[in-house]
Amino acid sequence: MGDTGIGALLVRLRTTRGWTQQRVADEYNALEGRAAKTGKEIGRYEREARIPVPYTRKHLAQVFGVDVTVLDRAVAVTKSRQGGDGTTGSSPTRSAVPSSSGAGAVSADAVMSADFARFIALRNADEFVVEQLEADVGRLARAYVSHPLLELYVEIKRLRDGAFELLRGRQRPRQTVDLYVAASRLCGLSAHVCLDLGDYDSAATHARTARACAEAAGHEGMLAWVRAVESLIAYWTGRYEQAARLAQAGRHYRARGSIGARLASLEARALAIVGDRVGAVAALADAERFREALTGYDEVPGIFAFPAAKQFAYAGTSHLAVGGREHVQQAIASADTAIRLYRSAEDDDQSVGDLFAAHVDLARGHLLLGDLDGTEAMLGFVLGSAPERMSASIVRRLIALSQELSGSQYGGAAQAVHLRERLQHTAVLAASPAAHPPELPT
Repeated sequence: MGDTGIGALLVRLRTTRGWTQQRVADEYNALEGRAAKTGKEIGRYEREARIPVPYTRKHLAQVFGVDVTVLDRAVAVTKSRQGGDGTTGSSPTRSAVPSSSGAGAVSADAVMSADFARFIALRNADEFVVEQLEADVGRLARAYVSHPLLELYVEIKRLRDGAFELLRGRQRPRQTVDLYVAASRLCGLSAHVCLDLGDYDSAATHARTARACAEAAGHEGMLAWVRAVESLIAYWTGRYEQAARLAQAGRHYRARGSIGARLASLEARALAIVGDRVGAVAALADAERFREALTGYDEVPGIFAFPAAKQFAYAGTSHLAVGGREHVQQAIASADTAIRLYRSAEDDDQSVGDLFAAHVDLARGHLLLGDLDGTEAMLGFVLGSAPERMSASIVRRLIALSQELSGSQYGGAAQAVHLRERLQHTAVLAASPAAHPPELPT
């Protein structure tokens, strides 16, 4: 293997095992414990469109059961065949020798080429910079679902602004595409920060930029995910029919992973709110089919994935909106399943927002069945939690539930009055300025 480049070596190691590129990515992800690689990225390494950095080579060596120095030597071979700027080291042959009278012009022309080569070499991002940015995005995306916004939003803003600055510089085309994808995801995270804080106009602005970056990269997975965010924004601003249309539009993209289940779940919830019971039930069935047919990994975990627990949480809300005793009972079962699945997940994968939402849905389900004791029991988790952990959507759910408790059917029962007061008090605390970051990322 002494004269073998990294691309040919990786192909040889893979094919001797009878593996696909996706199988290599799956083995890598299992080793690292997160969805870090895709088959497409393994293909880039094999084509030498990207050179795996030392961190990646270490894990690839473990995947293939070889010493990492074998991969290091292959990388050295590849780099020896390429210039520092990624061009090949061989010299072009000349079909004719220029005449002496034209030597000056030819020499000047060569100077222009040399100048352009130096321009290419002045890159502001290399493979390590891009991979580190991708790793940071993955870490923040996973932490987002379980950590307070105050711990994350400053770093999201810093990384997003850094990605913008890198894109204003010069990179190789492949790195530019990867930077656009990272910038799209960071804008998506920024949109979610604003969404969770109830600043829907700013969320929409970040979402539009996330979509522009995804379009520049030609990344259909991110284009579908941004449609999901735009559907969420429309939903929480009362434009339910538009929310359903945006979710439907997202389903037209060719995207792997769990995004299909996310979009179908968003469509179901929006259709249920506008009274389209048939459409809502059909979309719920689509979401279930997407989940059962799911193969492979989501490219990035956390907020960019749609685990089964989250799908059950959304299904609970949709069933409540459809209404009727049978659907209320299905809502209770779905919300209970969501809570159970989240409780059994690792701490970093336990979505605090979805746990709040599922408990509120459970409480409302018991309320609709006339069970005040069950309602109070289900609200214990929410009312006993720190108000600053509650997003704008959870505050709105608490207010809506407190209004339902003031209904005439409860006849001013002391238990209903007490619960209503506790809900209103918690909502006020959660909505206070002290519960929000001092400034939003822009």
